Amino acid sequence: MSRFFVTSDAVDRINGRITITGEDVKHIRNVLRSMPGDMLEISDGAGTDFNTAIELIEKDSVVVSITASTPNKTEPPIDITLFQGIPKADKMDFIIQKCIELGVKRIVPVMTARTVVRFDNARDAAAKTARWQRIASEAAKQCDRGIIPVVGEPVRFANVFKLTEDSGLKLIPYEEETEGNLRFQLEKIKKENNIKCGQPKIQIAVFIGPEGGFTQEEVSKAVENGFKSVTLGPRILRTETAGIAVVSIIGYELGDV
Repeated sequence: MSRFFVTSDAVDRINGRITITGEDVKHIRNVLRSMPGDMLEISDGAGTDFNTAIELIEKDSVVVSITASTPNKTEPPIDITLFQGIPKADKMDFIIQKCIELGVKRIVPVMTARTVVRFDNARDAAAKTARWQRIASEAAKQCDRGIIPVVGEPVRFANVFKLTEDSGLKLIPYEEETEGNLRFQLEKIKKENNIKCGQPKIQIAVFIGPEGGFTQEEVSKAVENGFKSVTLGPRILRTETAGIAVVSIIGYELGDV
């Protein structure tokens, strides 16, 4: 079944109906060419999935009846926020899509010393963020996520640290690092929290640099604020590869992979 997200106030549990509005209406009507009686899968974005049947298709809304509801089982037990140094061209689109497939809960674009991309004004930044959020929404639908991960507006490097105060583990892969071991950090956090694979509820911050990586000063500042500098091995990974690699490893060691 095709999958769509709605807000919780669109769900009428008393009468067993859900009202879909917005751009999804056009997709259901014009792309899927759905008809009354066709089945759709709906998520309320808060942990519940609904099997539904279309009752009514109008110009600005689609009304469906709930045939079954179940708790969503696709959200990972770990809470990962990716702080991504903004790359050039459409690399950010790829990073958002793939990291959401892998279970990242939140993505924060970051402007670092070596970030080439610049925003002319607040409106430009907001427009780019809206585009990234649409990509996040489509990725969440495709991979059956129970929530739509949030893509925040771009922040400057210095503002990252106040956003990571509640993180139990903060990682910053750095190509000049030779001793910091990612596996060691993950094993340490498992022992300190007495957790087993697939069972933790821990917030993890992953900070990835843009093309050209971080400056030494940025890494030092991050370490001062609780980040662990780690190596990803002897090969230098591209910015669009590094985050995917780290999130995959974390998912294997602590999550549900």
